[in-house]
Amino acid sequence: MFYLPNSDNVYLLEGEYSSLIVLLSIVIACLAAYTALSMNERIQQTSFFNRNVWLTLASIAMGLGIWSMHFIGMSALKLPVSMEYDLVTTIISIFPAGFASYLAFYIANKKKIKSQWSYIISGIIMGLGISSMHYVGMSAMKMEAQYIYRPWVFTASIVVAIVVSYVALYIFSTMQRLIKNQIVKILTSIIMGLAVASMHYTGMAAVIFYTDVPIHSSHMHQMDFTLLIVCITAGIVITLAFSGLSSLLDRYVEYRLNYFDALTILPNRRQFEKKLNTSISNGSLAIIHLHGLEKWNSGYGYSFGDRIIRDVSETIIGLKPEMAELYRIEGNRFAILTLTQSYKDFAASIEKLTSALMNPVVIENQQLVVEVVCSLSTCSDEKEAKQLFANAMAVLQHSSIEYKHQVIEYDPSIHKYSFEKGIIQDIEKAMEQDELYIVYQPKVESDKERLGAEALLRWNHPVHGFISPGLFIPLLEENGKIIDVTDWIIEKVCEQMSHWISEGHPIKEVSINIPGQYITSQRLMDVLKESVAKYGIDSHQLELEITETSVINNIENAIISIGEFRKFGFNIALDDFGTGLSSLSYLKRLPITTVKIDKSFVDGVPESEKDSAIIKAIIVLCHSLNMKVVIEGVETEEQITFLTCMPEKPGIQGYYYSPPLKKDDLVKWMQEFYQRKKAVN
Repeated sequence: MFYLPNSDNVYLLEGEYSSLIVLLSIVIACLAAYTALSMNERIQQTSFFNRNVWLTLASIAMGLGIWSMHFIGMSALKLPVSMEYDLVTTIISIFPAGFASYLAFYIANKKKIKSQWSYIISGIIMGLGISSMHYVGMSAMKMEAQYIYRPWVFTASIVVAIVVSYVALYIFSTMQRLIKNQIVKILTSIIMGLAVASMHYTGMAAVIFYTDVPIHSSHMHQMDFTLLIVCITAGIVITLAFSGLSSLLDRYVEYRLNYFDALTILPNRRQFEKKLNTSISNGSLAIIHLHGLEKWNSGYGYSFGDRIIRDVSETIIGLKPEMAELYRIEGNRFAILTLTQSYKDFAASIEKLTSALMNPVVIENQQLVVEVVCSLSTCSDEKEAKQLFANAMAVLQHSSIEYKHQVIEYDPSIHKYSFEKGIIQDIEKAMEQDELYIVYQPKVESDKERLGAEALLRWNHPVHGFISPGLFIPLLEENGKIIDVTDWIIEKVCEQMSHWISEGHPIKEVSINIPGQYITSQRLMDVLKESVAKYGIDSHQLELEITETSVINNIENAIISIGEFRKFGFNIALDDFGTGLSSLSYLKRLPITTVKIDKSFVDGVPESEKDSAIIKAIIVLCHSLNMKVVIEGVETEEQITFLTCMPEKPGIQGYYYSPPLKKDDLVKWMQEFYQRKKAVN
């Protein structure tokens, strides 16, 4: 293996390399590394597929790349003898490469490695695996010549393999967050490709080819790798195809989960609200409310109730106006929206549909009639369009509603007054009896891995059920009740913060929305001081969110008041930044700590170059003024990749990480979040 035979009849052979094929082998190794890194990213993300699927795919891609690089590199060698390879041994040689690659990705994605010895031991194991692949592959060569290895170069090739493996593990384990950056990923792939190639060609430098008889032919031969190249190409194409299809399926599943109802397969409330937030100048809306589902669920089980909903939804789908869009917006409510049909024709269609719902439904040999009521509202300009949903809901929440398959049109003289009056009258009782409650939407500071949250108000009314904040908060503001509710929120948040602190939960800060007219009030400062003192929390753990439009009309007093809050230690966030008219002119004057960029700016990122450029410019500007930045409404992986690759990493809030959660669910989410972070580190 290491020594030439003791004979005078030993003739050494000199080989040559095809530079073009050598270059091709290195490119193959780099492409394989890039593919493996891309698949490795999927391990860190929420996926329809188990993380072991992506781990295996990443390992196959890297192992196949190492193996392909070896045999393409072998085909670059020219010797003055004919050369072939043993197919069985060649195929067997891929397994050490696959095992070594699996080990690298397994370690890169497990919990944080505690010592350099872990890297070293893993590097040795992986290096020996790659070396085994190389030298098993060498044994697959069949030729008229024989070969031995130079001992020191042979040893050096194994050392190179071990060092390469160590570097690979270090890169994978320590640069996970940077791998999403395309430039970093490409550079890392090139380093990995060159490292694998260096091991191969060091190993080839250790080989001495010889024969027992002189070779007089000057013709140089190469191995015929036609079949092998076909197999390699097929393997790479299959791996890439499966990876691509898996990624597409992941995106599709994520989209379906976020925007479609699982039971009826109809678009859900999120998609409905997204549609309403687009520029609508005219249209009509019908909301169909199913009454009494609770009694069927209680008496016969939730699967029975689900059958009712499915049957009703099928009836609605079959009879809804052709151009209208149907959504399931709540458990017992469907919305039908049209932007093209005349209101008269739309109303007639809804009357026909509601009459059809009077027909009995047969489920499990039981005949039943579902109690239904339908509300109608319409708009003829953009201003009215913003109230389209609120008006339809006001009908359903009117005290005179009876569930007798009626179609009731919104009448502002009846429904608006009654609903507003009821809301204002019920708010005191809602605070006393905990009908009002607070949910918390996480905010993630990606550069520091800090967790905060925004406190958001919800109302589960005993008569009207869940009332959208978009309905009741404007009413509270118009009637002066929002200040009392804000005081209630401040106390509840401070109380909850004290519990989280005593229990050792890692939430750093909670934001509270402050109405515009309240920010300049001495009462607010008194309530804040009293609450933080009562519950023993640090003022730095509260952030007051104010809207841009609420301060520009009283800017001088707002600057003074915000300054006082800052002196006492409270953080101040400017919410909905960029939606007003005077953002930049007042930004430098307001002593704020955080700027929250409105969701409308991130919706087009990264597809829209203009939106992306605006986001970058705002973030750079705010960081230059020593202000933190939080991006609201982040929902997609592409948006996350764009934002986390920026040098000035903003905080992120949105459904990509989590919807608003109740307090206990937030604690569970925080624990799972840190477990995921530890796993990738």
